[in-house]
Amino acid sequence: MKIAITLAFLAILGSLGTALYFMMRGDGTNADSSKRMAGALAVRVGISVALFICLLIAWKLGYIQPTGLAVSEL
Repeated sequence: MKIAITLAFLAILGSLGTALYFMMRGDGTNADSSKRMAGALAVRVGISVALFICLLIAWKLGYIQPTGLAVSEL
């Protein structure tokens, strides 16, 4: 489970880096660069949503457990 989450985070960062590359490479008039940047950002959002849903499903099925924070009463 930890490996899958780590790979998803790396894919998110890779997609974000790709979008940054296309943003910096484009001169503002190239429509292809803008479309590729938007596509990379759409992939990032898709991976983020899929990761969130997978974490919720894993929690519901009992694969992961919330640890929480210790609450100290004053």
